[in-house]
Amino acid sequence: MLEVKNLTKIFKIYKNNTDRLKELFFKKSYHKEFVANKDISFDLFQKETLGIIGLNGAGKSTLLKLIVQVLEPTFGKIISHGRVTALLELGTGFNQELSGYENIFLNGTLIGMSSKEIKNKIDSIIDFSELGDYIKEPILTYSSGMKMRLAFSIALFSEPKILIVDEALSVGDAHFQQKCTKALRKRKDKDMSIIYVSHDLNSLKLLCDRVMLLHKGEVVDIGEPERVINRYNFLISKINEKEQKPVLKRSENSYGNFDAEIKKVELRGDESKSNIISSGENTKIFVKIYSYKDVDNVTVGIAIRDKFAQEIFGTNTYYHHKKVDLKRDESYVCIFETKMNIGVGKYTITAALHTNENHIDNCFHWIDNALEFEIAGTVGEAFIGLCRLEPKISFEKVSKDDK
Repeated sequence: MLEVKNLTKIFKIYKNNTDRLKELFFKKSYHKEFVANKDISFDLFQKETLGIIGLNGAGKSTLLKLIVQVLEPTFGKIISHGRVTALLELGTGFNQELSGYENIFLNGTLIGMSSKEIKNKIDSIIDFSELGDYIKEPILTYSSGMKMRLAFSIALFSEPKILIVDEALSVGDAHFQQKCTKALRKRKDKDMSIIYVSHDLNSLKLLCDRVMLLHKGEVVDIGEPERVINRYNFLISKINEKEQKPVLKRSENSYGNFDAEIKKVELRGDESKSNIISSGENTKIFVKIYSYKDVDNVTVGIAIRDKFAQEIFGTNTYYHHKKVDLKRDESYVCIFETKMNIGVGKYTITAALHTNENHIDNCFHWIDNALEFEIAGTVGEAFIGLCRLEPKISFEKVSKDDK
């Protein structure tokens, strides 16, 4: 559906406008070059959702603007097979003085819809947006969530072959986000392809067939979502490498500076005595550690992921205000004990040693999928879903006076 071949975008940076004029008349360079995207190549296939991630400044937004032809590439080419519609920045393509109804025609025309097409679909657009009578009000009176609803509805009913979504869904409420996700899946099952940019790693794992990692304008990796996202986490841990000991990578799922190391992660249910447990069973997770140096204020953390690689729960000693100091050549075990109130299924545990709240400042050891375990049944009442809430249920007859 989309072919991107050797795409490069170079911006000319001038100190001031005078230098622009001097360069124009004197034919001498007065600018510096900034390479926003460098030699990017990939294909987007029919019915595929491709996620794009990267640190701030990685070149994600520039790449999207090149794809939708807001910017012209310096080198390379883009071949699209069908209409491309993008949700990049909220409010783009809207006239703030016009009503939502009028903006449907304006925005729809800008993204390539004919007047007849808009008229045939306008009721569906308004119904999907759930704006009601607000559709008659000027856009300037809309909240960011209302603008997103309208923009998404127009984009969806323009029936694009390729839809680009850049963090737009993060603005809406939970109900509309779920509605958008269902609508995207339905369109994708037909023939639509999607490019999805988000910092919500769980949504990327759930929605995307592949993920592409950008760093400093270049493609670092592209492939299976969990593997690429794990590499992204590794990249984050290297941000402060100049100030800290270099981060090493021992395997695809294990990295850190290894001043201290996670030697083993175990899980054991009190009743089952194994890693196959029942929902609601009291369970202990053991993180066994060896320290190669004296290290103070260490954070020991765990995260539980489901079969879709979504993090359903995470915690660490920092959140629990537990001070952890490690001594050289000593072994330790950190025990997390809880009733495992999650649904039947298979899960993995990721474990980490770092400083402060997360692994960005100083990562000693991070190990993805350190352990697999299974919830094979339930203790007590059965339930549906992922989370066991254990509600108390009461049932009463209401007297006529209380009706």
